[in-house]
Amino acid sequence: MTTPKTLILWDVDHTLIENGGVSKETYALAFELMIGMPPTVRPQTDGRTDQSIMAELFAANGVDVTQAHRDRLFPTLVAAMTQNADALRLRGHALPGAEAALTAVGQDPAFVQSVLTGNIPENAFTKLATFGLHRHLDFEVGGFGSDSMVRADLVAASQTKASRKYDTEFDRGNTILVGDTTRDVEAGVKGGARVLAVATGVDSVEALREAGADLVLADLADTELVLRSLHRLTNASAPYGS
Repeated sequence: MTTPKTLILWDVDHTLIENGGVSKETYALAFELMIGMPPTVRPQTDGRTDQSIMAELFAANGVDVTQAHRDRLFPTLVAAMTQNADALRLRGHALPGAEAALTAVGQDPAFVQSVLTGNIPENAFTKLATFGLHRHLDFEVGGFGSDSMVRADLVAASQTKASRKYDTEFDRGNTILVGDTTRDVEAGVKGGARVLAVATGVDSVEALREAGADLVLADLADTELVLRSLHRLTNASAPYGS
C-alpha cells in the first residue's frame, strides 16, 4: 500500500450532496422520538455537529437533558435517519462534480480521502451511500459529530486516526478540509487544516474568503480545477498548474 502524503476531508451536506431538507427533518424526528412531541423551535444547522444541534434543540424547546437522553441520542439519530431514507433518496442528490472529484482524488495514491462532518458516522454513511459516493472514502479515519460537539476538534480527531492507520503524521501542512460554510472554514483554521471552500451552500464566495479559506471555488463541477486547487495547497504529487 502506498503511503498517502495528504489527507483530504470532505464535508457532506451541501458540499458533496444536497439533502433536500431531510437533515432538519431528521433532527426534529429524533427529538420527537425521544421526547414524545415535535419541537416548536428549530435551530440553524449548517456547519454544526449533531451534538450541538440537538443540544440547542433541547434547550430551545425547554427540555432538561438527562443522562438517559444522552445515552439515547446517537441510536435515535440513526433511527430517525433510517425512517427518512426514502425521503432523502427522493428529494436529495449528489452535487454537480462530486462523483467525478471523489473519483479523481481517489485515483491519486498521494491522497487519502475521508469526511469531516457534523453527522454521526452511520448517518454520514447513509447520506453518501444513498448517492453512491461512499465507495471513494475511508470512513475509518473520518472526523464525525460523535467525536466532539465542537467542529474544529474533528480535524485533530481525523488526523489522529489517519496517522495511526497510515503511519504518517498529518497536520496543517498536509491536511485539506473541503467545505461550504464559514463554520467549515473556521473549523479548518482553528483545527489545523488548510481549507478549500466551495460556494455550494448558504455562504458566498466572498464570505468564505473573508472567513479565512485558503482557496474558494464556486462549486465542484470542474474536476481539473478541483485537483489543481488541491495540489496548489499541498503539492501532494504534482506542481500546481494554471
